[in-house]
Amino acid sequence: MKKLLATCCWLLVTGYIFSQENVEMADGLRSSGKIYVVVGGLITILLGIILFLIMIDRKVSDIEKRINKK
Repeated sequence: MKKLLATCCWLLVTGYIFSQENVEMADGLRSSGKIYVVVGGLITILLGIILFLIMIDRKVSDIEKRINKK
């Protein structure tokens, strides 16, 4: 019951937050064309994190294989 109540409250709060229509910063960035720089930066950071996690997973898998061989 507590989880259901918490979920309903969370949905109401997020609905209120996302219902804001006039975001001045986004409008300014969009009108000057800088929003594409922001989106490009975010995509670059996200891809970097994903590649880093893939590399770490491969290293951990290799170490696990070496440990299991002994």
